[in-house]
Amino acid sequence: QVHLAQSGGGSVQAGESLRLSCSHSGFTVAYYCVGWFRQGPGKEREGIGAIYSGGGREDYADSVKGRFTISQDNAKNLVYLQMDSLKAEDSGMYYCAASHGPCPLVGWDSSSYFGFWGQGTQVSVSA
Repeated sequence: QVHLAQSGGGSVQAGESLRLSCSHSGFTVAYYCVGWFRQGPGKEREGIGAIYSGGGREDYADSVKGRFTISQDNAKNLVYLQMDSLKAEDSGMYYCAASHGPCPLVGWDSSSYFGFWGQGTQVSVSA
């Protein structure tokens, strides 16, 4: 059974940075996709980025491109979401999610692709 555990998050001011971590365990295959999603108050869940465990590709939503960076440490089974230049509209609950196999070229930002989810962590950015 794949298990995801998140850490990080908190409250910051606009322009500051935060890093979220997603620790994963239980994968029985070498290659998998880890995505990051967020849900702001009154908003639908939004896919903001994904990374393929095999390397060579990351995807980002336009809303975070250039400000957020996803990285991984496969030796430690960790995936990171580095969030820089945070804005108030970045506030919300953040989730990591995972699926066996590569990240799809189309649909990496769809929550329906991912079968395993972290518990979520709150990010609050004040203007």
